[in-house]
Amino acid sequence: MSPYGSIQVGRSTFLALLAGMSALIMPPSVCHAEQFVLFDVTFTFTKADADTSKPSKSHYYVRGNAINPDRPRDWTKPVDYRNGTVHIRTEVIEKPAGGEPTTWTLCYIPNRGQGNGYGCTGTVLYREKGVYEQDVSMKSFWENDAIVWSEGIKQMDLVIKDKSGGKGHAHQRPDSEKFFPTKMRITMVQVSAGSTYDPNLVPNLPQSPAATPGTPKASATENEQKTDK
Repeated sequence: MSPYGSIQVGRSTFLALLAGMSALIMPPSVCHAEQFVLFDVTFTFTKADADTSKPSKSHYYVRGNAINPDRPRDWTKPVDYRNGTVHIRTEVIEKPAGGEPTTWTLCYIPNRGQGNGYGCTGTVLYREKGVYEQDVSMKSFWENDAIVWSEGIKQMDLVIKDKSGGKGHAHQRPDSEKFFPTKMRITMVQVSAGSTYDPNLVPNLPQSPAATPGTPKASATENEQKTDK
């Protein structure tokens, strides 16, 4: 099975009525999706990785086969993901001792942008190892209108930062040993407007009864976030 799983179909009379004509329109797995995994990556990130990541430092790039190749091109129709939510699961597997507040800015890089040209949400601000989960409105995060959602997303840029958010790239800290090395698993699941995130539809996801809910820290102000690129 693909690590992303299949895009889930609706379970209703509406599906039954359309089943006979689905081959003439498009696959039901595309038409009636409620959620899909945008990416699910596990990685170790060192100070050397942060110093040498290109084109920008402190960035971990999710592109190529790391981002779901079956993601929809148009996020506005026939399924409306643009006005839905994104479920962000942040699993901190390894982190230096000391409890230094850390966050990751999560930037959507579109095939076509406008204005600023990209938009960013973020993980919770965390201090310790563990699993943190949150649901974020796709209309609430920084510069979400700078993306032409009907043209889709080509990659995601993940940026490790301190508690100051936008300007706080971790590689710039004189005490960078408080941030590196770290091992993360970050999963982003796009949920359509009117639907509710269902963890049972995410493949290879362990049950996390102790997961900590939270509010994203890195959806900071425009002046802060402008330093991301």
